Amino acid sequence: MKHAIRFTLNGKAVEMDAGERRSLLWALRNDLDLTGTKYGCGEGLCGACTVLIDGVAQRSCLLDLADVANRKVTTIEGLANGDELHPVQQAFVEHDALQCGYCTPGMILTAVGLLAAKPGASEAEIVAGLDSNLCRCGAHKRILQAVRSVAADTGSKGEQP
Repeated sequence: MKHAIRFTLNGKAVEMDAGERRSLLWALRNDLDLTGTKYGCGEGLCGACTVLIDGVAQRSCLLDLADVANRKVTTIEGLANGDELHPVQQAFVEHDALQCGYCTPGMILTAVGLLAAKPGASEAEIVAGLDSNLCRCGAHKRILQAVRSVAADTGSKGEQP
């Protein structure tokens, strides 16, 4: 059964047919051609499919498209402000916090959600916040360094990333 839903995607209004149990992940990748959101495990365990829903990091593989009706969805493609990278994206570049890059979009969006909720997050909060995002290529230490640098900067300024 077809069911049209509206939501905001990367700052723009979108209307789509939610269909029967359509995954947000596959709608983003297949219908909207936003392939920065990755398919990893399909069970919400790896974090590769993480997007922001109203500023909160969530696994898109676990959400039906209908779950985002009237909400704001941000993918990695919508995080930068034009050519200006988001502070977390910039920190990943500066700290060489990517290797194969497969986990990177999910790691960045999880970090953005974490730092929005806890500006100036502690080392323990960062480790715990990123614990459910898996990186298999060995960039995890640099990922933590990148997020720590943004947390230290936002915490000292009292800003949100």
